[in-house]
Amino acid sequence: MKHKIIIAGLIISGLFSSCQQFEDDYLEAPAQSTLDASVIFSTAGLAKGAIDGIKVPFAETNSYRGRFLPYYGLNTDVEWYATSQTAGDKADLCVYDTKPSNTEMNTTNNAYSMMFSGIERANICIKGLRQYGNPLPGTEMGQLLGEALTLRAIYYADLIKAWGDVPARFEPITSATLYLPKSSRDILYKQLITDLGEASTLVAWPNETAYTSTVEHINKAFVKAFRARLALVSSGFQQYPDGVRRSTDPELSVGNMYGLALRESREVIQSGAARLESTFEGLWRKYNEENTTAGGESLWELPFADGRGRMLFTFAVKHTAASDQFQANGANRGGVAGPLPFVFYDYDQADARRDVTCVPYKYGAAVNNIAKQELNTLDTWYFGKYRYEWMKRYVTSTNDDGVNKMYMRYAEVLLIAAETANELEGPGAAAPYLKEIRRRAFPAAAQAVKVDQYVNDITSKEAMLNAIVEENKFEFTGEMERKQALIRWNLLKVKLDLAKQKMTNLSARTGEYADIPTTLYYKYKADNVSLDIYGLNRGETTNPGALYSSATWTWTGTAADAKINSLYKPGVNPDNRQFWPIWQVFIDGSNNQLKNDYGY
Repeated sequence: MKHKIIIAGLIISGLFSSCQQFEDDYLEAPAQSTLDASVIFSTAGLAKGAIDGIKVPFAETNSYRGRFLPYYGLNTDVEWYATSQTAGDKADLCVYDTKPSNTEMNTTNNAYSMMFSGIERANICIKGLRQYGNPLPGTEMGQLLGEALTLRAIYYADLIKAWGDVPARFEPITSATLYLPKSSRDILYKQLITDLGEASTLVAWPNETAYTSTVEHINKAFVKAFRARLALVSSGFQQYPDGVRRSTDPELSVGNMYGLALRESREVIQSGAARLESTFEGLWRKYNEENTTAGGESLWELPFADGRGRMLFTFAVKHTAASDQFQANGANRGGVAGPLPFVFYDYDQADARRDVTCVPYKYGAAVNNIAKQELNTLDTWYFGKYRYEWMKRYVTSTNDDGVNKMYMRYAEVLLIAAETANELEGPGAAAPYLKEIRRRAFPAAAQAVKVDQYVNDITSKEAMLNAIVEENKFEFTGEMERKQALIRWNLLKVKLDLAKQKMTNLSARTGEYADIPTTLYYKYKADNVSLDIYGLNRGETTNPGALYSSATWTWTGTAADAKINSLYKPGVNPDNRQFWPIWQVFIDGSNNQLKNDYGY
């Protein structure tokens, strides 16, 4: 049964009331709770309720649910907001032209505020557990402290990912700390990496305990993998107020952080506590079926209740009808974003990830509650990783779908191991990890060429890194992890410009896309719902016969040019707009402590 993000009763709600108050005299007053913190954090059941309370801000209306997840990470070299060319504050969040006054974000209950609310809740729990809970490794209280430390790190990692430098808050708020300036993210990264190191000694491996039998609770495999991810990010390129560069802090050097990431990723791999799902489609079917059993590929999921969260509502294959045989989530659900038009054609035709990731159709109007698939135009593709039609539960809410956010999966651990092993030990050390990823992607008959020969032919560190960058693309398109990866590789603008050129070439059928067919042929399969499409693959140009209808598969003219150019706003350098600005309402309410950098 899916875990619910709820406050566990009025006792816990009262404990966290200080998170919502900002008057100086209240901040130092006793918590307005029917039970003292000494009781709550020395009693396992009550302490667990408090830890669940840390997760509440994830699901608030303008937090992860409706603002951060739907917008952060779009407009990369593989993903985009579907109406980027339509001027407005929604598009501005994606086209590297966000203003501090953005109307989608400039509210006091926005994701920026909710993340700090989650951090404050975590700070209260961490302090209480340390003071009253005796949280030792192998104990229930130790597990809860490790979870609190990790949840705080998640909130902070996402704050840094979206806003860069932010205030450092690692203790509950007092009147003296109500207003704080921004801290260097280097300080924050070092604290988070330290915290996750401690958490990894406290939490259990997946399925080691009943508590870690679900990926909706923190486990050791996730903590170590997440620590490895943060190590790579902290040592990578990113925009600082003085320019795009790596950190100058010697503790965050490539040697130190890649070494840490390699150790952590290898420990996860060697543990056997997580694994790739046997097929790529099986992974995503399991996800949409809301199977949260630990020990598979999903390491941790941001848990939404059935009536909360908008992963399919936002990103699924589009359903035009308000209700059909697969969903009753409202009209025009899904399809807010999708793969760039060329991504399908960059996959090897034998790669099983292609047809799961890139979908060229939507579900049309429902007749007697049955909707059929309908072809899109060449410029409109949807993320096939998110599908109402793969759910076991029939969504009836018209605002939310309740499907979790898969925050990190084992495939990333393998690619982290490949990247760091390549950097520190050479391409031969990276090869086994890259082969494991590709082995799942290709059928057995193709593996001698597509896996073994492909990887064995990579003999330099530079070539291996390039292959890993490409493999990340094929593995993670639609998961909105690409933007931060491009930033840390110092490839953001380079790859965005390449994507624009690729779209231009596809539109003109030149260069690498000269052999893409210009006509699709389609008919309905026996179920009279699913399309049988001919002409998507390169070289499929022969009319398959009278049973098929035809559709033009082109994308040209000023409309195409406008959409291509909207990947990032003309005249803007994405490398100078790697972050969102802190919203004006928080600048104005900061007692002159906060400011925006980067020319905002």
